[in-house]
Amino acid sequence: MSQAQKDRPWLIRTYAGHSTAKASNALYQANLAKGQTGLSVAFDLPTQTGYDSDHTLARGELGKVGVPVCHLGDMRTLFDEIPLEQMNTSMTINATAPWMLALYIAVAEEQGADVKTLQGTVQNDLIKEYLSRGTYICPPKPSLKLIGDVAEYCYKNVPKWNPMNVCSYHLQEAGATPEQELAYALATAIAVLDELKPRVAPGDFPALCGRISFFVNAGIRFVTEMCKMRAFVDLWDEILIERYGVSDPRHRRFRYGVQVNSLGLTEQQPENNVYRILIEMLAVTLSKKARARAVQLPAWNEALGLPRPWDQQWSMRMQQIMAFETDLLEYEDLFDGNPAVDAKVEALKEGARHELSNLEGMGGAIQSIEYMKSRLVDSNADRLNKIERNETIAVGVNKFTTGEPSPLMSGDGGIMVVDPAVEEDQISRLNVWRASRDEAAVAKALTDLRKAAAEGQNVMAPSIAAAKAGVTTGEWAAQMRAVFGEYRGPTGVSRSVSNKTEGLDDIRAAVDAVSDKLGRRLKFLVGKPGLDGHSNGAEQIAFRARDCGMDIEYEGIRLTPDQIIASAREKEAHVIGLSILSGSHIPLVKDLMQKLHEANLAHIPVIVGGIIPDEDAERLFAMGVAKVYTPKDFELNSIMADIVTLADPIRTAAE
Repeated sequence: MSQAQKDRPWLIRTYAGHSTAKASNALYQANLAKGQTGLSVAFDLPTQTGYDSDHTLARGELGKVGVPVCHLGDMRTLFDEIPLEQMNTSMTINATAPWMLALYIAVAEEQGADVKTLQGTVQNDLIKEYLSRGTYICPPKPSLKLIGDVAEYCYKNVPKWNPMNVCSYHLQEAGATPEQELAYALATAIAVLDELKPRVAPGDFPALCGRISFFVNAGIRFVTEMCKMRAFVDLWDEILIERYGVSDPRHRRFRYGVQVNSLGLTEQQPENNVYRILIEMLAVTLSKKARARAVQLPAWNEALGLPRPWDQQWSMRMQQIMAFETDLLEYEDLFDGNPAVDAKVEALKEGARHELSNLEGMGGAIQSIEYMKSRLVDSNADRLNKIERNETIAVGVNKFTTGEPSPLMSGDGGIMVVDPAVEEDQISRLNVWRASRDEAAVAKALTDLRKAAAEGQNVMAPSIAAAKAGVTTGEWAAQMRAVFGEYRGPTGVSRSVSNKTEGLDDIRAAVDAVSDKLGRRLKFLVGKPGLDGHSNGAEQIAFRARDCGMDIEYEGIRLTPDQIIASAREKEAHVIGLSILSGSHIPLVKDLMQKLHEANLAHIPVIVGGIIPDEDAERLFAMGVAKVYTPKDFELNSIMADIVTLADPIRTAAE
C-alpha cells in the first residue's frame, strides 16, 4: 500500500519586529534558520502612522510594537542577506502601505531581484483601521483610492503580490461576533473591488479579484471559528459569482492568512495561553476546505509584553508539530457532510448576509463606518459583561483562579524589554541619512509625488522614485496629508444617556451622591496619549462610565499630553483616565504629569490602564498616578467605584 500523499503545509510565520532594523533582521534570520517559511513584519507606531522617528508624536513609541522604518536605508538593513526573490513577506501596514511596499520593491531591485517574482502581501485595509486599530491617516475615500493604487500597480508590475489583506482579525479583537466579522470584512472587500473594477480591462478583473486575500482571526470557540472559515469560503465564492460574474473557480478561492486570537490571552496564569493558542490553531488547519494559506501564532506571554525569541520559537514549534508530525495533511476535508457543521455554517452565512444587506442599504462599507464602529463597541461590551457575570468562563480569570506561580516568569520577568537607548540611536541614524542624501533629488521626488496625488494619478511609481531618492516616511506621509487631509474616526461611544443599567444601581447612586457634593455631574476624562490606536479598553471604560451616570469626555485616539491637559482644563475634569497599550506609558505619563503640575492641575487624580509590568506600575505611582490597571483588572465596576472614590471632594479634602 502506497503512502498517503500529503498536502503542502501552510506558510509558517511569526509576527515580529522591534527596536531597530538591525535587531529585527537578526531575529528574522534566526527564525528562518529555525524553520520559519515566511516573514511577517511588525512596524512601530510612528512608521504605521506616517511619522519619522524624531517627530514629537513618536516620543516613547520607537521600536515598541514593531520595527521603525524611516527610509530606504532602514528597509535595506531590515532585509540584509535575506533574498527577497525567494521570500514570502507579509507586512502589517495600512496607511503607509504604498510607501512601505515602495521601499520593499526598491530594496528588491537593489538585490537584483526580478520584481515580477516577489511574493507576499501588504495588509492595506484602512476600513478596519477606522473601526478597530486606529493607524489611519487620511479620510476614507482617498484611503480607498490609495488601496486601489497599490492593487492596480501590483497587478501590472508585481503580479504575484497580494495588494490587500482584508483584515477581519482586528474586528474580532474589537469585539465582533462571527457574523459581524464575516459581514464587515466582506463589505470591505466589496468596496475595494468596486473601486478597482473601472481601473482594469474587464477581461483582467477576475484575475485581480483572485489577488485579494484576507487576514482572519480564530478564537477559542474553535468549532464555531472553523465553521466561520467555511462560511467565508462560501460567501466569497457567492459574492464573486453573483456580484462580479467571476466564472473561473481559481479566481474565487478564499485565500487567507491567520493569527489566532490575542484578545483571549490572559495576564493571569499566562502559561494557559499555550493551550488556547494551540486549540485556536485547530480552527484554521483541521478543515481542508477552509485551511489557512499562512499561520502566525502569538506567544504565550503577549498579554504581558514583547515576547522573547524563545517564546516565539515555542509558538513556531506548535505549527511545525501539527504540520510535520501529525497525519492531518494526508486527508481530504474531515467535516464535509457533517450535519452539525453544515447547520452552523448556514446559520453564520444567513446572519452575515443579513448584516451585509444592512450595510448595502446604507451605501456600503465607506458610508457605514460609524454604524459598524458603534456595533463593535456594543458587542465588546456584551462580551465583557458576560465575563464579569461569569456567564463566559475564562480559566484563571473568573474561575479556577488559585494556582502556582509560573517558573516561566522568573529571571527577566518573562518578556523582552526594548532598551530606551534605541530611540536616541534611531534618531541619530535618521539625521545621518538626511545629511547624506541629495536634497535636490529629494525635493524633486516630493514635488512629483504630491503632483501625482493631487492629480489623481497612481502614487506607486512616484513613491518608488521617492524611496530611491532618499525621502523619509514622514515626508512621504506629509504629502498625503497635504493633498488628502487627515481624519478622526468615530469613537463608537455615544454621549446619550444609556438604559443599560442592570447591576449598576449601587454605583449609579454613588455617582449621584458624589456629583451632589461636587455641585455638578462627576466629569471623567478618558484620554489616549501617543500613537496607540488600540482603543477597545478606553472605549469600554468610557462606555461603562457613561452607563454609571458619569459625564464622560472621550475624543478618541492619538492625543498629545498638551491636548489632554487643555481638555481637562476646559471641561473641568474631576478624574483623568489614560489608556496606553503600546508600552510607551512611562515617557508619556511622565510628560503628562509634569505638564499637569505646570498647569496647576496636579490636584486632578490620574489613573492609567495598559500592559504595565509591576515595576513600571511602581514608577507610575512615584510620578503621582493614583491607580494603575492592567488586563487582569477585568471587573469594570470595580474601576468605576475607584473613580467615584477619587472624585469624592471629602476624600480630596482629607488628603
